[in-house]
Amino acid sequence: MSRTLPSFFDTVTVGGRRLNNRFVVAPMTRVSATADGVPTDAMGAYYEAFAEGGFAAVISEGLYTDLVASVANPNQPGLVTPQQVEGWRKITGRVRRHGTVFLAQLMHAGALSQVLEHTLAPSTLQPLGKPSASSGGYDAFRMPAAMTPDDIQTAVDCYVQAARNAVAAGFDGVEIHGANGYLPDQFLTAYTNHRTDRYGGSVENRFRFTAEVLTAVRQAVPAGFIVGLRLSESKVNHLSYRWEEGPAMAEAVFREVKKAAPDYLHLAAEGGSWKRESLYADGRSSTGIARQMLNVPVIANGGLHDLSLAETLLTTGQADLLSIGRAAIANPDFPEKVRWGKALVPFHPKMIKPSVSLDNTRVYFRETAEAQSLSSCFSPSDSPS
Repeated sequence: MSRTLPSFFDTVTVGGRRLNNRFVVAPMTRVSATADGVPTDAMGAYYEAFAEGGFAAVISEGLYTDLVASVANPNQPGLVTPQQVEGWRKITGRVRRHGTVFLAQLMHAGALSQVLEHTLAPSTLQPLGKPSASSGGYDAFRMPAAMTPDDIQTAVDCYVQAARNAVAAGFDGVEIHGANGYLPDQFLTAYTNHRTDRYGGSVENRFRFTAEVLTAVRQAVPAGFIVGLRLSESKVNHLSYRWEEGPAMAEAVFREVKKAAPDYLHLAAEGGSWKRESLYADGRSSTGIARQMLNVPVIANGGLHDLSLAETLLTTGQADLLSIGRAAIANPDFPEKVRWGKALVPFHPKMIKPSVSLDNTRVYFRETAEAQSLSSCFSPSDSPS
């Protein structure tokens, strides 16, 4: 009997919710909220465009969880104040009316805040690298203070309140941002965690903070509300970093993930390449190992607008869902274009440079459209150079 191969347009169940296909919008920093972290109408149009374009799920950009230590960037949206919750309530309705599942990514910057004067982290260690040139914040990361047990409990409590706020705002679930070098990843990574208490040392101890966040959030939200987790090896301030232990570390981490029981695991490729950031020397991949070890869907990330690669991950059992980032900025209707075999607009770095803001992207598309319109007014012999 022949086996039916997975399709991009299979339905997939996540936390009891049915997703209409395998395409998910990856969380992407857009720094386009107000100075008080309130999402804008322009952000509503941005997120609704993905839903209209056929994505089964959309994960928001990172939303800070408290006003004390979690904020990462200027004009980053939050999920803390009543004004922020109300702003998101207006947007979630726009997204969900298209049948798209909308998840709020809960983010704590820890040592990598680009705006806070006083930062907190697992240990008092100078972060590697420098803040993004487009952040509008500091020229260098501040030296963080090591978190006390009370600081850790406060951070967990704020994740919980942010998750409750996500429920109130109309989201379908939350994703705990444990990737890319931010606070949960700072606990997990040995070189940023020199603690000698129950949060340091072994992989189990270093994962403990993330596990406590997941457990506390799960207990605070209604049944059926999705609680996912995002992890990565690379970091925004250390793109070349990989787990030194390779697949052995992956297996150790995923054992802890299994105990914590998120509704899904999302493995990020911060540098943009699944092959470069997920494959190990023995031929296995982090997403494949996760899928073998866990009983929940695994979301792969990193250049998966390459449909040949994306199909391979599905057919070889290395992923259940595919998160699309930069290609989604260029093609908010990415799933519909794939469904009908339409050409994709190539991503151009200028879509997010010199700023990752929505305004910058709009300017790029407007200028590109104007240039194309102008060039159509000339014959090949008299086109402007």
